Amino acid sequence: MGALGELLIEGLEQAVAYKRGEIELPARDIDVPDVDVKALRTARGMSQREFAAFYGFALSALRDWEQKRRRPDRSARVLLRVIEREPAAVERALAT
Repeated sequence: MGALGELLIEGLEQAVAYKRGEIELPARDIDVPDVDVKALRTARGMSQREFAAFYGFALSALRDWEQKRRRPDRSARVLLRVIEREPAAVERALAT
C-alpha cells in the first residue's frame, strides 16, 4: 500500500475513534486580523447606513467599530475581510 492509502486509513480510523468518543480532534484556530472598517466602507463608496444594510450589519455596531468603541466579533471580521479582499464574491452570494 502506498503512502496515500496509509494516510486514508489513518484518517478513517481517527474519524471512527472520534465518533465513538474515544479521542478529541484538535480545533483549527485561526487568527482573523482586524479590518479598518471606515476605510473599507469609504472605499466601497457607501454611507454607514448603506454599508450596514447591504452587508447585514447593525448600524449601531458599524458606528461602534468605526469609532473604535467595539471590535467586530470573529464572524464579522471574517465577513469584513472577505468584503475587503473579494467584494464581488460577497455581492454574488447576497444577490437575490
